Amino acid sequence: MRALWTILLLVTSNIFMTFAWYGHLKLQEMKISNGWPLILVILFSWGVAFFEYCAQVPANRIGFVENGGPFNLMQLKVIQEVISLTVFTIIATFLFKGQPVQWNHLAAFGCLILAVFFVFLK
Repeated sequence: MRALWTILLLVTSNIFMTFAWYGHLKLQEMKISNGWPLILVILFSWGVAFFEYCAQVPANRIGFVENGGPFNLMQLKVIQEVISLTVFTIIATFLFKGQPVQWNHLAAFGCLILAVFFVFLK
């Protein structure tokens, strides 16, 4: 059950992370934040990132082997990276229509899946 909670919290965290890091670009594209000074864009992103951390920190605590979770530190990091790129790709595909997924992106994702395989090898 801890593995499932860890993964769900990491997905939630990465949804917020993607919006914190790239959402302001969509707001700019929609002409909402064009006049915002950079400091306001940064504060907006920090505000969104707060919710990222509210999911990320518990995910790592719950999932970490020394806290009774199923994952060691390397496994947590690789899982987080795969989730991060998966969430980013889904959001970018739907929000940023001019950014198509190409064959080399899929090849990179395949390499990440291999990274997950290798990090879990005993």
